[in-house]
Amino acid sequence: MRTVRLASAIAAALMAAAAATTAAAQDPSAAATSGSMRARAGFTPDPIQVSIYSGGSIDASRLGGACVGMIASAPDYEFTYTAGSFPLSFGVVSNGDTSLVINGPDGRWYCNDDAEGLNPVLTWGRPPSGSYDIWVGAVGEASSSTLLITESN
Repeated sequence: MRTVRLASAIAAALMAAAAATTAAAQDPSAAATSGSMRARAGFTPDPIQVSIYSGGSIDASRLGGACVGMIASAPDYEFTYTAGSFPLSFGVVSNGDTSLVINGPDGRWYCNDDAEGLNPVLTWGRPPSGSYDIWVGAVGEASSSTLLITESN
């Protein structure tokens, strides 16, 4: 009986630790490390360009789906958007291999790797209004990168 209780206690402790680790991994509510911006449909200049150093200490695959690369806890950039009739795309240009992880206005995670060579792209044809919390991941070596936000296809 004592062994069963001990095993149950260990299992409960492991589950609590796993839940705490997952919850503490990415924090969309944290201040973005490379800045933030508010924009309305039809923004200029288009594209918006933001310098970001890719990478972090957290494996994005923990989010599931197509998420890959190493990312930070806090978002790299926060883009708050008031939608109109244009599509909205996020992409990364870099000499390194990067990935893109976005927590959308709906609270869901969206990820891409290698849409254009080693550069990721995520596009919403009918984007919702709200905050897009953006992480630029490093697949391999971290590198200097440029986040591009555009309403052009």
